[in-house]
Amino acid sequence: MNTDAQPFLPYGRQCIDDDDVAAVVSVLKSDWLTTGPVVEQFESAFAKATGAEHAVVCNSGTAGLHLAMMALGIGEGDVVIVPSLTFLATANAARYVGADVEFADVEAETGLMSEDSLRDATKRAGSKAKAVAPVHLNGPCVDMAMVARLAEEHGLHVVEDACHALGGTYSSNGIQVPVGSCRHSDMAVFSLHPVKTITMGEGGVVTTNDPETDRILKKFRSHGMTRDADDFQNADLAFDGAGKANPWYYEMAEPGYNYRASDINCALGLSQLARLEQFVEKRRHLTAFYDQELAPLAPLVQPARRPSDCSPALHLYAVLIDFDAVDVDRAALMQRLRALGIGTQVHYLPVHRQPYYRRHYGDVVLPGADAYYRRCLSLPLFPDMTETDVSRVVNGLETCLNTKEMIE
Repeated sequence: MNTDAQPFLPYGRQCIDDDDVAAVVSVLKSDWLTTGPVVEQFESAFAKATGAEHAVVCNSGTAGLHLAMMALGIGEGDVVIVPSLTFLATANAARYVGADVEFADVEAETGLMSEDSLRDATKRAGSKAKAVAPVHLNGPCVDMAMVARLAEEHGLHVVEDACHALGGTYSSNGIQVPVGSCRHSDMAVFSLHPVKTITMGEGGVVTTNDPETDRILKKFRSHGMTRDADDFQNADLAFDGAGKANPWYYEMAEPGYNYRASDINCALGLSQLARLEQFVEKRRHLTAFYDQELAPLAPLVQPARRPSDCSPALHLYAVLIDFDAVDVDRAALMQRLRALGIGTQVHYLPVHRQPYYRRHYGDVVLPGADAYYRRCLSLPLFPDMTETDVSRVVNGLETCLNTKEMIE
């Protein structure tokens, strides 16, 4: 029960305004509801926003990860290296195409894959390793120059799981590189779920700088179909007597999926994208205020450490709590906070601990991932929040943990 009658603060929430509503209504009144002109408009705008040559929209970040694996030709007998601290989809995408997963450990203080953990996972994967999927957990970036260097050394493709990181940048050779520009990767995948930096309801985007990859992604997101005459294999069916492609004709050389996004979703995404800088600025402001307000609670409660060479737009504000030193466990803390109208979440149970992966690969020992998981908690963070809301969260956390008495 929310005893103080204040609005409930979830850990994340979409921010919808009248322009968003008008954009969706405009599509509803148009001739196109799906796979129409707004899809291409959104893809063009997203590519520009991230600095990539191409952007391919699909119906979820999970679909984007699956499409990326398909586009690279990953399959049975291959291994994809995935950090264990991530959402299920990063690892599952490799399994969807029949590949195996080699879980990499992460740093206990950041939740991010390090050079040592990537080297170790690459060694364990051996010659079967074909790709690595670094995850920008919470928004801060993995060292992508390092990932690219090791990937080249071992002949690996790189697919960034950037589902938490839209609007962020990282430093490379003294310049800030936008996440999604694919400066150090084959592809980057984003989620536009309602709790992410921008939303299209449900949706995802894959960015790339390779035109052939762009073409393959678009083919696989629509059943594997092509209407490009240059791809046709059945000449007797595809062309008329004059050698022109029949206007109704299409082919499927291999099956894909219905991962398309609608004009309705893309209209919302396009409207939201116009406010990306505003959302990023607000998230950074709230993050800085959280950092300030939480400082007196250290070392019992501390923000998850962020690499100094990136400028993230945090999707999640994660704190690490020394539950061994406080008099409440995590489940009880979450319940107490919820009673005060404050929602929290845990991101994530390490994927190598999931029953499916334990059955397949046994009990993998990844101490960094387990250490991060034992302490992490995501606090409310979304652009409609105010500094007053942040103070309310921090005060509630202090009260529920009884940290004031412990620190004093």
